[in-house]
Amino acid sequence: MDGHDADLKKELDATLHARRELGEEYESALVDSFLEKVDQRIDGAVDRRVRRQLAEHQMTKARDSRSPAPTDSWGERFGFGIVSLVLAIPLSAIGGGVADLAGLLVAWAGIVGVNVFQATRVNPDLFGTRGRKRPKDEDRWED
Repeated sequence: MDGHDADLKKELDATLHARRELGEEYESALVDSFLEKVDQRIDGAVDRRVRRQLAEHQMTKARDSRSPAPTDSWGERFGFGIVSLVLAIPLSAIGGGVADLAGLLVAWAGIVGVNVFQATRVNPDLFGTRGRKRPKDEDRWED
């Protein structure tokens, strides 16, 4: 039996003792008083539970918002790679046919650039930028 139950038992004993001393004419008032105390205990317990669950929900929500879900899937990356390779064939042919080796190099530079952009969009830490300190605005310009 915890402390709340012991307090409630004492209240019930006191109410029953008062009923014996005061008589039946005060029974209704004594029962109402005891039930009001029980209601207060129940309300307090419910309030504590609701506050605790609300706090847990807010903590979970805050924790989830700090770690964003991955924006891509393996299928998206695989599909992007396949499309990139399929488009590389006609782009290479057009670039090589129009401007020989220089056109071929420009076509492949564009293909590589698009793939690098996609890779860094999906994985920002791909090229080891994690931990680098970005300059503050006031550090960029000197008066």
